[in-house]
Amino acid sequence: MSITADHLGRPRRQRGIATLEFALMLLFGLLPLLLVTYSGVMIMAAQQTLSAASAEGARAAFRHATPTERRTAACVAARRSMQWLLTYARQTPDCAAAGAPPITVSTPAPCADLPAAQCIRVEVSYDYRAHPFLPGTGRVYGWVMPRALRSTAVAQLDLGGN
Repeated sequence: MSITADHLGRPRRQRGIATLEFALMLLFGLLPLLLVTYSGVMIMAAQQTLSAASAEGARAAFRHATPTERRTAACVAARRSMQWLLTYARQTPDCAAAGAPPITVSTPAPCADLPAAQCIRVEVSYDYRAHPFLPGTGRVYGWVMPRALRSTAVAQLDLGGN
């Protein structure tokens, strides 16, 4: 505690300065740091969810015989895996078509490196700029992430080889 003199020369005590400094440091220093850290952790969780959803969709394509059933099963499995993101973003992907974001499933086509096999590509995405976890961070993270978060998995189907 320091003692200073007022304009008449009498000693005067300073009280509350440390409390004020702590409040300002908390408000302008620690709170923004915690908010940015929290939103970064949520973005990482969203990316992990997308990775799991695309992998689950690719795995589900193996369980059915016709190309339409494969695409629908892949979309349903991916939708189930990323349901919390879809609920948060208020999106309901149509798995009957399975051709529009946030879940896109390609039709079976010959693989680039192995033409005898068929490949199905499952791509899932989440647009953080449109649906940020914390208001205002979509614009901040938009500088770092100019595109939507994406994950892709490819299932290679060997339809008759030995």
